[in-house]
Amino acid sequence: MKFNILSFYVRRLFSGDKAFFDNLHRITRLYPKNVKLYKLAFTHSSASLRMPDGSHINNERLEFLGDAILDAIVAEYLYRNFPDKPEGFLSQTRSKIVNGESLAHLATALDINTLIISHANHFDTNKNILEDAFEAMIGALYLDQGYRATRKFVVNQLINKYIDIDTVLKTETNYKSQLLEWSQRNKSEVVFNTTAVDERAYPPQFSSEVVVGTEVAMGYGSTKKEAEQDAARLILKKLN
Repeated sequence: MKFNILSFYVRRLFSGDKAFFDNLHRITRLYPKNVKLYKLAFTHSSASLRMPDGSHINNERLEFLGDAILDAIVAEYLYRNFPDKPEGFLSQTRSKIVNGESLAHLATALDINTLIISHANHFDTNKNILEDAFEAMIGALYLDQGYRATRKFVVNQLINKYIDIDTVLKTETNYKSQLLEWSQRNKSEVVFNTTAVDERAYPPQFSSEVVVGTEVAMGYGSTKKEAEQDAARLILKKLN
């Protein structure tokens, strides 16, 4: 531990941005190694960095990675803490924890909004920008510290500290209703094809394919309603 603390202060001293370094440590409770990764994580596409070859880089690739890592960590947490619950319950509960509004709230609670680099108007309160920056930070944390440290951060510093699981379980997230509202606003047809995979199983399994224009998503659940909600959740993520 002494070596880590000494190494932290050496990197902080020569990082060229002590305030940013200290904020990262305050947020993550970890000692950042590659500060450039985190700076990239907080760089919105509107403030993309132009490379010598003419290409632009921003936090979109780290956001993609962080989204997958966050999904995996929350899925593992729920799998271990709810051993008797079916897949549909686990999938819907995970989606409630990692939905855009929840991640934007976490980004604000952690003061990530103060670190974002963006040329967009009101970026510090824009839910999409906050969500993207949060997921990008998870991607940077994974590359910088590894899966185990990232999982510890998500569980201890986020789920246990900021998320009330009992409240999450009571929250009704009607993705099918949200999808139908989206289709009305955008004048696009929504078609659900829901069938039983195995009605004799316990609990029974259903699959639901939803088609919106050229986008297709497949959801699963122990009831037709659960399967359609899962499909609507997945296609909303694509459409947004």
